[in-house]
Amino acid sequence: MAKALYGHVGAAPDRRLLDEVTRLRARVQALEFELARVRAENDRLAAAASEADGLLRLAEPALT
Repeated sequence: MAKALYGHVGAAPDRRLLDEVTRLRARVQALEFELARVRAENDRLAAAASEADGLLRLAEPALT
């Protein structure tokens, strides 16, 4: 069993696996950037909607 473990630990990593991990890390980074952009856009739109909602409310009745 020790020889099997040594062979497993001592083996060079598979190049395809390293390429896949690199590709997936890049994809995760791109998705995190996109998520941050969408959250910022959402916050901006929510603030604009809140401001517009405040403008539509009248302090006094329109007809007295």
